[in-house]
Amino acid sequence: MFTASTGLGAPCLLFKFTGIPCPGCGLTTAAVALVHGHVGAAAAANPGIFGLAAVTVVTLPLIALRQFGVIGAPVPWSDRARSRMGRLMLVVAAVSWAFQLHRFGFA
Repeated sequence: MFTASTGLGAPCLLFKFTGIPCPGCGLTTAAVALVHGHVGAAAAANPGIFGLAAVTVVTLPLIALRQFGVIGAPVPWSDRARSRMGRLMLVVAAVSWAFQLHRFGFA
């Protein structure tokens, strides 16, 4: 899409060698589309970009505020919270992979 014209996209090694897309396929294209304001194209390439963009928008100010001492260091997560987040990330990756398989015509 957008990266096809420049050739600057990050290649997916799984797709390159097997023809099967990974859960992150299309993220570079989606990021470029989102930065250019093409929300529909970003969603079509990989809707996961919206979650990554949200995390970035929240994380960067937190890092700056912590660096300048405005807010304190984060409290470490409990084992239970880390376990739940790990399971959530597995679900997110599975949904993303299902989307990519459908997008590339495998499902």
